[in-house]
Amino acid sequence: MQAVNTENLEKSFGEVRALDQLNLTVEKGKLFGFIGPNGAGKTTTINILTGQIQPDRGKARVLGTDPTRKPKKVRGKVGILPEREDPPSFLTPREYFEFVGNIRKIEGLEEKVSEWSDRLEFKDSLDKMNKDLSKGEKQKVMITQAFIHEPELVFIDEPLINLDPVIQEKVKSYFKEYHSEGKTLFLSTHVMSLAEEVCTRVGILKEGRLVKTSPIDEIEGDLTHAFLEEVDTDSS
Repeated sequence: MQAVNTENLEKSFGEVRALDQLNLTVEKGKLFGFIGPNGAGKTTTINILTGQIQPDRGKARVLGTDPTRKPKKVRGKVGILPEREDPPSFLTPREYFEFVGNIRKIEGLEEKVSEWSDRLEFKDSLDKMNKDLSKGEKQKVMITQAFIHEPELVFIDEPLINLDPVIQEKVKSYFKEYHSEGKTLFLSTHVMSLAEEVCTRVGILKEGRLVKTSPIDEIEGDLTHAFLEEVDTDSS
């Protein structure tokens, strides 16, 4: 089954074309790295696939559901970690997870909160106001909310921002564990070493078009070299 599929997806913001006939397929159970330079359309793609914005043209499917027609159904089945988004400032992490748990109908929430706060080392911050947390602690909270309901598919945009090296390694280890359970991760990142280390397949986006997809173990040389080859190629 396909976790993600798009056909000729297009999106413009004024005169700027963010997506230009994007055709993308991610099979279920893959750890997919979505890479590209700034402005390539990565975040726009995720926002369409998670039903947050509408495309101008084209089709999309996420776990068999059209996010443009049934955005709530899609968001109910996936996890989302946006780039540089903080948890609600007026709640504590524990209160935020309780809110997420009510929305997601999570069973055994207290145990899962304990497990995640141990894994990412923020148990002492569970009852602090989110506004008083460090940037790294806020990122730990956002990673937790994306995975705590154990979704089939998680969309993640730059997950390692503000995390210290020890926690980065724990997050990467969890990604591999998550993938080993047959689940799908759609990882958007600028960090080539992250994609190279954890992903099973990568797609390179340039100017709103997918210019290369490949299993990670079939890329000649390192991923940084392959990436630069594709994005530096003259569009003409």
